[in-house]
Amino acid sequence: RATMVNNAYTERWTVKCAGGLTGGTIHIAGLTATTTDVLVRLERLDGTTQVTRLTPSAPSFAVEAAPRALEVARTYTVLGIEHILTGIDHLLFVLALLILTRGGWKLVKTVSAFTISHSITLTAATLGFVHVPQRPVEAVIALSIVFVAAEIVRMRRGIESITVAAPWMVAFSFGLVHGLGFAGGLSDAGLPVGHIPTALLFFSLGVESGHLLFIGGVLSLIGLSRR
Repeated sequence: RATMVNNAYTERWTVKCAGGLTGGTIHIAGLTATTTDVLVRLERLDGTTQVTRLTPSAPSFAVEAAPRALEVARTYTVLGIEHILTGIDHLLFVLALLILTRGGWKLVKTVSAFTISHSITLTAATLGFVHVPQRPVEAVIALSIVFVAAEIVRMRRGIESITVAAPWMVAFSFGLVHGLGFAGGLSDAGLPVGHIPTALLFFSLGVESGHLLFIGGVLSLIGLSRR
């Protein structure tokens, strides 16, 4: 059964195989001729799940007897990093925070506040404690970018505001909404039964790794330009 939701194409298959699939290989034909990655989620009758990320260079995988926590950790870490580095809205917000704080200890506190807040809502939404439609979430995320951009203009004009004085408060507030956006990306990928805490933890670590990579890259470019 094929579905198209939020620009994501999903196929669901029910397969009956004499003797089972364990030890066999599943291959996606034609994947090598594309630039598309595929997240395969294989659910067994006993409730266990195997999640694997396939790429054009690795279009097949072996079906395991039981899912390995290490494979789940690797897959969801990569998903978290990619979700950030391909999420222009999140990166623009972080870039605006960098400009507002101008580095130093204020940047550390602001990024920490953003991390704590979006981790709270990411966890709450993923575990089902919070249910918010994605469209309003995306609208507020866009609004957060407009807000911090306007605050940058005010700062350049010498106008003092709470955002310039305490950017971590703004980062924490809007971070709660950005966390709901991260949860939307994680829900599209799905969570493996039996490894939900592992998947959630390493997706979060992937998100933070992506943030640090982006911040480190921007600071490096600023340092090079000053030289």
